Amino acid sequence: MDAKHQHSAISTAGLLIALGIIYGDIGTSPLYVMKAIVSGQIDPLLVYGGISCVIWTLTLQTTVKYVLLTLNADNNGEGGIFSLYALVRRRGAWLSAVAIIGGAALLADGVITPPISVSSAIEGLEAVYPGIPTVPIVIGIIAALFLLQSFGTQIVGKAFGPIMFVWFAMLGILGVSGILHHPEILKAFNPYYAYNLLVNYPGGFWLLGAVFLCTTGAEALYSDLGHCGKGNIRISWIFVKSCLVLNYLGQGGWLMSQQGQQLNGRNPFYELMPEWFLLIGIGIATLAAVIASQALITGSFTLVAEAIRLNMWPKVKLNYPTDVKGQLFVPSMNRLLLLGCIGVVLYFRRSEHMEAAYGLAITLTMLMTTVLLSVWLRSKKVPLAVIGLFVVVYGTIEGSFLVANLIKFPHGGWVSLLIGGLLVAVMYVWLRAYYIKRRLTEFVKIDPYIEALKELSADESVSKYATHLVFLTSAEQASEIEAKIIYSIFQKRPKRADIYWFVHVDTTDQPYTMEYKVTELAPDDAFRITFRLGFRVEQKINLYFRKVIEELVRNKEVDITSRYESLSKQHVTGDFRFVVMEKYLSVENDFPTMEKLVMQSYFYIKQFIASEAKYFGLDTSSVKVEKVPLVITPVREMSLQRIF
Repeated sequence: MDAKHQHSAISTAGLLIALGIIYGDIGTSPLYVMKAIVSGQIDPLLVYGGISCVIWTLTLQTTVKYVLLTLNADNNGEGGIFSLYALVRRRGAWLSAVAIIGGAALLADGVITPPISVSSAIEGLEAVYPGIPTVPIVIGIIAALFLLQSFGTQIVGKAFGPIMFVWFAMLGILGVSGILHHPEILKAFNPYYAYNLLVNYPGGFWLLGAVFLCTTGAEALYSDLGHCGKGNIRISWIFVKSCLVLNYLGQGGWLMSQQGQQLNGRNPFYELMPEWFLLIGIGIATLAAVIASQALITGSFTLVAEAIRLNMWPKVKLNYPTDVKGQLFVPSMNRLLLLGCIGVVLYFRRSEHMEAAYGLAITLTMLMTTVLLSVWLRSKKVPLAVIGLFVVVYGTIEGSFLVANLIKFPHGGWVSLLIGGLLVAVMYVWLRAYYIKRRLTEFVKIDPYIEALKELSADESVSKYATHLVFLTSAEQASEIEAKIIYSIFQKRPKRADIYWFVHVDTTDQPYTMEYKVTELAPDDAFRITFRLGFRVEQKINLYFRKVIEELVRNKEVDITSRYESLSKQHVTGDFRFVVMEKYLSVENDFPTMEKLVMQSYFYIKQFIASEAKYFGLDTSSVKVEKVPLVITPVREMSLQRIF
């Protein structure tokens, strides 16, 4: 069975992995949803209507849209907004804007989820130890979680499934005990109560912003499709949803037993617990919150890695701390998320204040997924009437959630939108700069230069630069090469080598493609290697290049023995040297305003990230980085006068 599909088959292990990986965010929502909906006096209309809204949101938004529909849009077994974008991006350039907004909003959500989940769990301690300072504890847990990321989560990850099973079982049992307080709460299954709340309760529509918190983790079900498989997600969701609904009903039962009273800071979730169980329950809740945070962090790393390969994010350093497929660590993103999470905790301090910032960004991601999904359905020849119904239904639902969440903007929602906006700006700059650079890169046919390469290689009057000289090229056609590479070889400083290698990396729309093609440009003198790598494949170009060379040597297609006479007798392998062309902004430019802003922003950000040599996994001891001026539009008119 293919490695990436090893968990796809329905099995007990697969179901446990699904529980541990994808349900952390949506699974910890009972900690704060009912507290957010019923913030003041306990009113039957509010309780019944709120729970009815939660049940039908979980049904329509999570079950129907994500579990039944969206999971079908898999890209060779992989899911997530960028995987979906990769499936449909050839159907319109405008779709890149949709993917950028959705991806940025999902990353912004990753800054809010750890603080609200961990804070909600730790604040339960106040029921046992009134006045306990929760902020330092929350920051300590979050800091420890981020510091552990560099070691990988292979060992801890194995325990996630059983812990989350215990968590959901606890939710279900506590829920049943709450329902027994007030069995009539089961009437909340009737959607009339949801309608009644939205239409007749004062400000009822705006409560959708709090209701939406129950489904914020739905996008994770799709993002982690590749880890767990469609079948395991769908089967495990039956158990998860049952436990969630039971717990919400149980909280409703307890609330109805307190009818007419004020909550006064009490959390209905913890009120369900008997006193003797409280510390145990808080401990399990904290573990579940940590797992929820871990899932969001890991998801953020995957999202950034995909964005890099789709030219939507700077080529930052990626580490692979374990041998587990798909597990990666992005040091720069880890630092940004840590600082963001600590900033959120220090600014809001309490989970009820964080609720104002939570949810607004993720509604945008869900709306963008709806847009991309409708394009995907069209590509699958689904009847227009069905697509229209899908767009109307989910456009209305998610549009309503977005409008209701906008009321949070002045109370903290601006935080998530600010973070999302900054991420959108970076993604836009990077993608636009990529197209500007590609447009302005001059390519030439390589054939006219083959004889000159052979002559330079044989010209002993020129000191040898390297036995094997390797250039990274962005030319998509095997018959072409950048004019700057030709300039570098022949004019900048003649670079004599025995064999010239031109390496091109092509990122495919499939997640795990690993293919290569060798084109012999001149026997024993010049070769081109084209790697076709999926957008989730690690870019270890140094390693892949070495493997290709080994195979060419085995097949006697090339001789890599040193050409120096003394070393050739000893059968010593010749040295390899990589040349990477790094562009810089030339002063000889007359910019259009927009391109000027984009390119200045691009080069400003580029100062703070690792070189392309590190990103491609090249051995820095054998890499020569050459600076190449990027001339967008040369200045044509100058008032320069000759004087005598």
